Amino acid sequence: MDNALRTARILLPREGVDLTRWAVVACDQFTAQPEYWRRADALVGDAPSALRLILPEVWLNEGEARIPAIHSAMSAYLAAGVLTTAVADGFVLVERETAAGVRPGLVVALDLEAYDYNPGSASLIRATEGTVLERVPPRARIRAGAPVELPHVMMLLDDPGKTVIEPLLEHRERLRKLYDIELMLGGGRLRGWAVEGEDAWRVFDAIDALSERADGLLYAVGDGNHSLAAARKCWLDIRDALTPEARATHPARFALVELVNLACPALVFEPIHRALFGVDPAGLMAEYSAFLRAEGADEGEGDDLVAFDGAGRTWRFKSKEHPLGRLQRFLDGYLAGHPEARIDYIHGDAALRGLIDRPDAVGLMPRAFDKAELFGYIRRHGVLPRKTFSMGEANEKRYYMEAREIL
Repeated sequence: MDNALRTARILLPREGVDLTRWAVVACDQFTAQPEYWRRADALVGDAPSALRLILPEVWLNEGEARIPAIHSAMSAYLAAGVLTTAVADGFVLVERETAAGVRPGLVVALDLEAYDYNPGSASLIRATEGTVLERVPPRARIRAGAPVELPHVMMLLDDPGKTVIEPLLEHRERLRKLYDIELMLGGGRLRGWAVEGEDAWRVFDAIDALSERADGLLYAVGDGNHSLAAARKCWLDIRDALTPEARATHPARFALVELVNLACPALVFEPIHRALFGVDPAGLMAEYSAFLRAEGADEGEGDDLVAFDGAGRTWRFKSKEHPLGRLQRFLDGYLAGHPEARIDYIHGDAALRGLIDRPDAVGLMPRAFDKAELFGYIRRHGVLPRKTFSMGEANEKRYYMEAREIL
């Protein structure tokens, strides 16, 4: 049975590198808070760091200028031995302590041939939310020509019996410890162990058993779908020029991800809020109310969606289904008709309220999506609206630590 799972040669910084300054939070976090990234830059200084190997999306409009430096830093780290082989052929078991609790995961390679983000896909690996196609090329430009990848993709398993990751955690004392560090800027603690030999083969057996019960959907992308889509694009761009033999084993065919069990109590689904700027708040909410009535969905006042502005006004909406599908359709149409308006997607109630401090801004807070519904929803309906949920707060996202050569 091909379950798309592969072992990998996994790289980590050599002994002596300060791993607290090496590990950096996922690039798609704190996009409205550049000060976070300035603080990270100040903490890193001249030390080797994953910060030099990624493009924080807050600086995405500077991509063309920054990408050559990223590729150069990757090559320099390889040449100087900053990145060395930590696991010759296997996985990395990780344990992350955050405010939400302890979250175990397993860093593995997955076959991009088994991934399709298009709505209606029946692939073994699927997106959970809509993919914004224009967001893929900038990420693909970073990956194309990059000698290494660093994953921030978190891939979900629906494993209520806790058969894949948790048995490794229970017996981690027999595994080779790789690191145990405090993460920068309130990221919590991160530990890692090598999973090799017989322990790795037990993972294959557990995934095979889980696949038999998965009804065609074994892996669902929780975080990092656009980066995974960029990895697939880069693979497709070179695939047809390869011989069948090279195609089967080329490192670009695979992507490093962290598997996380949906059943983990520390895996908390947080709503992703919308902040709109350059709008008339009262006019915007009047248009939304009219949109709901036109769709026959005006279901009264409740807390399924709460909107507010800087003047202290609040609007509340109740919905029989999760409100985000209709809300996003409305916003897409509204933004198309109001080029002066701008939208941002915000993690965290406090962060959103801190941004809505001007007369032309509105904050929109949908209720959280129940994670227990996720796999069943994807099987029945396909992807959720983009930016439906976030797995934890921004500083609880995956930090870049492991790497893998892809050229």
